[in-house]
Amino acid sequence: MFFLNKSELAALLDYPSLINKLEDAFRADYIVPTRSHYNFENPKEDRQSTLLLMPAWEAGKYVGVKLIIVAPNNGKYDLPSIQGTYTLFDAHKGIPLAQMDAKELTNRRTAAASALASRFLSRENSETLLMVGTGSLAPYLIAAHREVRDIKKVLIWGRRFERAKEIAKNLGVEAIENLETGVRQADIISCATLSQNPLVLGKWLQPGQHLDLVGSYRKDMRETDDDAIRISRIYVDTLEGATKESGDLVIPLQNKIIEKQYIIGDLFDLCHARCLGRQTPDEITLFKSVGHALEDLAAASLAYERNSSGSSSI
Repeated sequence: MFFLNKSELAALLDYPSLINKLEDAFRADYIVPTRSHYNFENPKEDRQSTLLLMPAWEAGKYVGVKLIIVAPNNGKYDLPSIQGTYTLFDAHKGIPLAQMDAKELTNRRTAAASALASRFLSRENSETLLMVGTGSLAPYLIAAHREVRDIKKVLIWGRRFERAKEIAKNLGVEAIENLETGVRQADIISCATLSQNPLVLGKWLQPGQHLDLVGSYRKDMRETDDDAIRISRIYVDTLEGATKESGDLVIPLQNKIIEKQYIIGDLFDLCHARCLGRQTPDEITLFKSVGHALEDLAAASLAYERNSSGSSSI
């Protein structure tokens, strides 16, 4: 058994290959049990941390499990909020094949899933991307969205403008101070925050925009308000997970702002053509991602096979 670190995974999991691998995986017969989700007290912080156990397997080929701890306050220690490891097994004999840096694996597959959804849901002529959030996912989401649309302008906003300027300088994009201004001029708005209160408001949205919501992995977190939910055509990565775990959908569903049938479909439906993506240039589409173990297994198996065969994106 070997270990694939961050730089090795980056070389093995280029976005075009990974996006296509995810599309194939959402059409395949992966078995994905409901992930185990445990919140636990963190006495040295004012917020709980979360333990996630995410298994998946492909009969006769691979079994994988990701162990993750999400520590929301890690930013103040200059540490990523996501920590963990991924283990890949041979499904036939149960032999451990590899362990992988779970943070890098998660960041890359999450960004690739958003890009896959964007391929179905954003306008083909989308040129301006707004990145809301300055955490570890921001560079990944920007890079992945650029793979599926001809993005000519990237804006980035964060609660701390100095942090946004730092990331913008490193990536060669533009930092902005006013979120409303950024929202109103973007074609694609990608949010990856740990916010507990809505950031992107429905009254700011413009016809034809696509919202990509990656944060809000708990019921008490929100990145958009009820108005944004009400006026959007909603899609999710997985119907079961998104409607049970994310405050962006759980709260509007509980408050009868929308009904569950208001959600058009998930990535399984889109990849199987069981539902249609964007229908008109003017409609506002929204994709809510909470993460899925199928994505981890697809990414891990691609990295393992490429590493074993000696191929990579380098």
